[in-house]
Amino acid sequence: STSDSFQVKGLISALQVRDLEQAKRFYTEIVGLEPALQSPPDAVVFNTQPIPFAVRKPLVNLDEAGILGHGVSLWVGVKNVLALHEQLNHKRVPIVRALGDSPFGKTFTFRDPDGYLIVAHED
Repeated sequence: STSDSFQVKGLISALQVRDLEQAKRFYTEIVGLEPALQSPPDAVVFNTQPIPFAVRKPLVNLDEAGILGHGVSLWVGVKNVLALHEQLNHKRVPIVRALGDSPFGKTFTFRDPDGYLIVAHED
């Protein structure tokens, strides 16, 4: 059956970015993620559990891709969504959907330097 041939055993989320060093600084210094000790040469992997998160050099010409991430939702669970919202707001990160209640607890959406929309929710 189809379900037997397509079983998700794991998931890695990676964003293709225009400037790898800028993305690394954003996700470490602004968002507060910790880089893993080892990453492939064209990527930065962060210590996120249970799903690995990375930024990487693009596999396509991002300038020809239109709106990056359009149609995809990347949700990240955080321990203190209120503190992250305050931290990002203080550092002038664009908040594109205000902090509010949802079926998943408090959520808000922010835009990273490449234009990806990231939904932060209570974990």
